[in-house]
Amino acid sequence: HYPNHPQRYDLCDQYGIFVVDEANIESHGVWDRPARDPLWREAMVERVTRMVERDKNHPCIIAWSLGNEAGHGPNLEAAADWVHTRDPSRPLLYNPAEDLPWVDIISPMYPSVERLVALAQDPAETRPIIMCEYAHAMGNGPGSLKEYWDQIERFPRLQGGFIWDWADQGLRQITKAGQEWFAYGGDLGDEPNDGNFCINGLVGPDRTPHPGLLEVKKVYEPVSVQPVDLEHGVLRVVNRQASEDLGLLQVAWTLDAEGQVWQSGELPELDVPSGGSVEVSLPYEKPEPIPGTEYWLGLSFTQAGDTPWGLRGREVAWAQFLLPYQASSQPLQPDIMPNLAIEETEEALFVRSQRFVLTFDRRTGYLSDWNYQGHAVVRFGPQMNLWRAPTDNDAPHLAERWQAAGFDRLREQLGAISVERFNPQVVRVRADAADPQVGVKSRYDYWVYGTGDLLLEHTVELAQGLPPLPRVGIKLILTGESQEFAWYGRGPHETYSDRKQGARVGVYRSTVRGELVPYVTPQEYGNRIDVRWVALTGGDGAGLLAVGQPVLNFSAHQYTAHD
Repeated sequence: HYPNHPQRYDLCDQYGIFVVDEANIESHGVWDRPARDPLWREAMVERVTRMVERDKNHPCIIAWSLGNEAGHGPNLEAAADWVHTRDPSRPLLYNPAEDLPWVDIISPMYPSVERLVALAQDPAETRPIIMCEYAHAMGNGPGSLKEYWDQIERFPRLQGGFIWDWADQGLRQITKAGQEWFAYGGDLGDEPNDGNFCINGLVGPDRTPHPGLLEVKKVYEPVSVQPVDLEHGVLRVVNRQASEDLGLLQVAWTLDAEGQVWQSGELPELDVPSGGSVEVSLPYEKPEPIPGTEYWLGLSFTQAGDTPWGLRGREVAWAQFLLPYQASSQPLQPDIMPNLAIEETEEALFVRSQRFVLTFDRRTGYLSDWNYQGHAVVRFGPQMNLWRAPTDNDAPHLAERWQAAGFDRLREQLGAISVERFNPQVVRVRADAADPQVGVKSRYDYWVYGTGDLLLEHTVELAQGLPPLPRVGIKLILTGESQEFAWYGRGPHETYSDRKQGARVGVYRSTVRGELVPYVTPQEYGNRIDVRWVALTGGDGAGLLAVGQPVLNFSAHQYTAHD
């Protein structure tokens, strides 16, 4: 670090004290020397003394920390003793000390949920537990907040945790063409640097919220709602606040089906003290179920008046429940569908009806053309996909394992393709493929119906020893005209399996170009989860409808994952 100064003491506000001495590093004396040198102890205590004296009169300071990720030893213990003597009104925490007796709060860093539960159940402990960091908001993140907070609500000693961190610390730059971008380590010729490791916030450098912030808002909301008897509209409302009742909130409810509100109403003021709960009954009428239709009960808690932190009508909490009202769907009648024709050549296999033609490439097994009433629906696919662009939290270690396994270079080789007619209106095309280099096999069963519907069953078989997969799915290349889409699922913002609590199920609309989430470092974006159906269309309304059985994930990108 200091080539011109082989021995040098250095004070660092964040990390404590280190000695840069190659000889001592060789003999591990880099740690021994501070422990036995009174000058080092005096310097460490002085640093903490300056912090306490500087900040002691700020009421927002609720606890003292000795630093971050700097090991522990007698110098830090001496600093803790001084803090306890100088300011006994505030507790002290320091992660590397773990559960040593001179910390008042146990503060693990990124513990697993299982370890957190084990700490909370330690019969020898009474100290509170606050995770000094537990969720990394870098790029497309964070995830799994609900799993942590389910346990925090369960165990009294678990007091929460801190997210790293609030804002991407990028520097605004303007190109010669006038385009704005945000620089980070190395972009301005600074050496050494830490790359984009300061780009790890819940909001962008310009404070534009990332989708992850909506997840935090949902998991942290001050009211929770639990179902008691959904068929009769009975719910339990729990006040999660520490000192306020729910009198400052208005509560509205809706009963909707696929985005259409059928019934609505408001509840009277809820007199629920902090930590308390109450059962409420919503006076909605049971709908006459329609086949294939889901019915959702929604609640919205909004501010009844203006406050310094928000205006009247601002939503602070919400809940949504799928109601147990269903009607049986009518089975498809094959005899009312148009008949299908099959044609085979050396290069292709065709399945036709009066309105559409599907063309399968006999060399690859993929669809090379799907034409419906003169409209090109699909240019290429479906093709197995085990890859997505790595996120900041994937890189570098997990992403390197994915690339070493070849997930980004998957090249399926067709083993066999066959066609079978089950009746005049139903045909199955089967294609078996594999990539022996990656160690993956798959089977595509295309069930073609005279109505123009195509049912895809895709079976994937993986070799032993592969790393955790970034994704399992298919990709389709559509025509450039398909720029608009609508979906019935969670939204409107991007959602993932570990980050979906903050999104309601509903019907939403967007455009492919409007989907880009401008993370400072380009990475995976735009997934939607728990999707019942998604329709991608062009300006004339023609396009592709995909329906999950029962649900699917999808994303619509104008770039490939490799781009």
